[in-house]
Amino acid sequence: MANRNKHQKPQIYEPPRCWVGETHKIIYDTLEEAELAAKVAAYDHGIETPLKPYKCPYANHYHLSST
Repeated sequence: MANRNKHQKPQIYEPPRCWVGETHKIIYDTLEEAELAAKVAAYDHGIETPLKPYKCPYANHYHLSST
């Protein structure tokens, strides 16, 4: 059994982000990854109109948009 420090705080995953205009958006490396994230968000939050992936105008990755 691993020796754990009981006083250690749990690590929280923070996805990579980039600035798009005034918004700090999550980065998706591929279109497929962004499409899957949009489906998961729609399911998790009961969204009828799913988010749409789009290519970042500043770098080689994708983001999600509601418009």
